[in-house]
Amino acid sequence: MSSLKDKVAVVFAASGEVAGAVARAFAQHGAIVYVTARNLDAARLRAEEIVASGGRAEAGQVDALNEAAIDAYLQKVVADNGRLDMVFNGIGSYYKDAGSGTPTTVATFEQFMNPLQRICGSQFLTSRVAAKYMIESGSAGTILLFNASMAKTKTANMAGFAAACAAIEGLTRVMAAEFGQHGIKAICICSGALMETSKIREMIRDFSALAGIPREEMAGNYTRFDLLKSGPTLKQLGETAAFLVSENGAPFNSHIVDFDCGKINVL
Repeated sequence: MSSLKDKVAVVFAASGEVAGAVARAFAQHGAIVYVTARNLDAARLRAEEIVASGGRAEAGQVDALNEAAIDAYLQKVVADNGRLDMVFNGIGSYYKDAGSGTPTTVATFEQFMNPLQRICGSQFLTSRVAAKYMIESGSAGTILLFNASMAKTKTANMAGFAAACAAIEGLTRVMAAEFGQHGIKAICICSGALMETSKIREMIRDFSALAGIPREEMAGNYTRFDLLKSGPTLKQLGETAAFLVSENGAPFNSHIVDFDCGKINVL
């Protein structure tokens, strides 16, 4: 469990379940992890949790949609450590704001643009600022992006979210092409539904109410295309992220890594 020993990691939106799992895995594999969130108290709780488990972590307050705040924080991290080895951004969007579940003929332009501006926009900001400091410090690091599988499925009523997912995949390949000359990798984890997360449970609850069907039936819509009897877990997500940013993850540079245990309906 030392594949990331003494590596310097920054995790944005670390108060969330996905980024929290990644932050824990980075620390368990030996990294020094800077966990950030808009809510400093939430970031501190995450850092305390990691430290209590034997890891090294420091909390910071950063809005992952504020480029100036991102820049200032990463500048501080590099000044304190002389390097920046990996960044991960787990920012999400409230599904109603993103128009998820709303027919394309009904969704507003604001709903369509919300995930493009918030999710893809934030990935763009944190990634490009991180790349700047990796280049300046000579860090041959990894920019690890995150999205969902909507770009690879044919799912109705998800116009804005699916467009944002496709944009993040394209952004990953562009950055890999640009930053590879500096030894910097860009990889994207493309996750299927993580059934244990509060966001998926909330969507199942609300969508089942809208459709007038039991929650169990709605939950089945998320798993009926699974090739295995069990889907991916948060712990597995963290371990996958830790592998991809390690030296052994280098062959996946520029790749969109499907994290779903295999699905019939994913291209």
